[in-house]
Amino acid sequence: MSEKIYRDSVHNIIRLKADDAEGKLLIRLIDTAEFQRLRRIRQLGLAYFAYQSAEHSRFTHSLGALHLATRILAKLGLKYEISPESRIAVRCAALLHDIGHGAFSHVIETILDFHHENFTIEAVLSDETEVGRVLREFSPDLPKNVADIIRGEFEPKALGQLVSSQLDIDRMDYLLRDSLMTGAKYGVYDLEWIIKSLEIDEANDRLYVSARGIYAVEGYLQARYYMFRQVYFHRTLRSAETILRSILRRASALFQNGKEVWFAFGTPFEKILSGAKLSLKEHLDIDDTDVMFHIKQWQRSEDKVLSDLSNRFLNRRLFKIFDLDMAPDLRNEFLVRARNLVESRGFDPEYYFVEDHSGDVPYYFYSKEIADPKKLIYVEEGYSSPQIREISEVSAAVRGLQKAYQIHRVCFPHELRDEIAEIYHRTERAVPFEGQA
Repeated sequence: MSEKIYRDSVHNIIRLKADDAEGKLLIRLIDTAEFQRLRRIRQLGLAYFAYQSAEHSRFTHSLGALHLATRILAKLGLKYEISPESRIAVRCAALLHDIGHGAFSHVIETILDFHHENFTIEAVLSDETEVGRVLREFSPDLPKNVADIIRGEFEPKALGQLVSSQLDIDRMDYLLRDSLMTGAKYGVYDLEWIIKSLEIDEANDRLYVSARGIYAVEGYLQARYYMFRQVYFHRTLRSAETILRSILRRASALFQNGKEVWFAFGTPFEKILSGAKLSLKEHLDIDDTDVMFHIKQWQRSEDKVLSDLSNRFLNRRLFKIFDLDMAPDLRNEFLVRARNLVESRGFDPEYYFVEDHSGDVPYYFYSKEIADPKKLIYVEEGYSSPQIREISEVSAAVRGLQKAYQIHRVCFPHELRDEIAEIYHRTERAVPFEGQA
C-alpha cells in the first residue's frame, strides 16, 4: 500500500504516503490513543442543540488541518527553502494541535479552569503518551519543535504561523467545516485563492498575502465574524452550555458538602467533583461520553436541582435567553425583579438564573491593537512598488470588523418566559430591541 486515504466532507480525499518515513510517522500519530480520542470530542461542543447536523469531531477537523498544512507547505516549498525538519514539525503540529481538548471542546475549559493548549503541549512532550513516544522515536528534537509551534515560539516564525496565527490552518479548516456541518453558509470563503496568495517575507520572517489575495482574506475575516455572531454565540448553544455549567456546579457543591453524588469509581470524576486539577492522564481519560453518562445517572439523583437540570439537558428542555439590550440602570432593575421572580417560583437562582457574560472581555474578531504582533495578518499593497503592511492599514472592510462585540444575556427556565418577558417590557417601557427572544 503506497498511500493511506481518508475521506473528508470538506477536502474530499486526504492522502498520506505510506511508503516513506514522514508519511508513516503521520499515520502512526493518527493511530495513537490520544488522537483517536478526538473522535469522541465534538468539534462544536453543544452546538448540535441548535444545529442538529453539527455532530462532527475534533478528529475530522485535525485531519483537515493537516491536509491544509501539507498543501500550503508544498506551495511555499516551490519558491522558498523549507528544511525537512521544519516541514515535518509543522505537519505534526497541524495534526496534533487539538489533542489537549476536553469534553465538548471549549465549554468544559471554563468549567474546570484549564486551557487545552497546555494539555496539548504536555501530551506532545510526555514520555507517558503514545503521541510523545512516537514523536521521540522519529527524532529526539521533534516533540520540542511541535510544542514550540503550538506555543508560537518556533523558528522560522513564518512556518510556525501556519499553525498559530490569525490566518492559520486551524481557522481555515474549522470555518469551512463548521459552516458545512451546521448548514450555516456564513463561513464560506475563497480558500484556494488564499493558498495561492500566501508568501513568506524572508527579511522579517513572517507570512504575508500577496496583493491579489487581499479580497480573499477580507472574505475570510468576514466569515469568522459572522460565524461567531450566528453560530458560536448562538442563544441555544449558550443556553445548553449554561445548563451544563449549572449541572457540574451543583454536583460539585453537593459532593464538597458531603452529600451523596453518584460517580463512576476508577474514573477522574471524583477529582472533578472535588474541584482538584486533573493530571494529563486523567484529563485524557475524559471525553464527551463520560460526561453524558454521568448526567444520565444524575437525572435520577435524590437532589431535585441536580435531577431536574440533568433531565433538562438530556431532553433539550433548555433555558430561555433574553438579550439585555437596555440602559445599565434599567438592566439592573430588570435583573433584580427577574431574579426575585425565579426564586419566588421555587427555582434556586444560583443555578436557574444565570447571566451570560461572554462579552465581559470584548471579543475582537480581528484587531491590530490587541493581537500578538507575531500573529497579525500582513498583506502586500500595490503592484508597481509593493509594500507589506498589516491588513487593517490597507482594508476598510477589516477596520469595520474591529468594533467590540459584547454579549450580555440572562438565562432562566423556559416556563417562566411570559412572566419574565412582561417584567422586561415594563422595565424597558416596551421599546423593541433587535434579537429579543
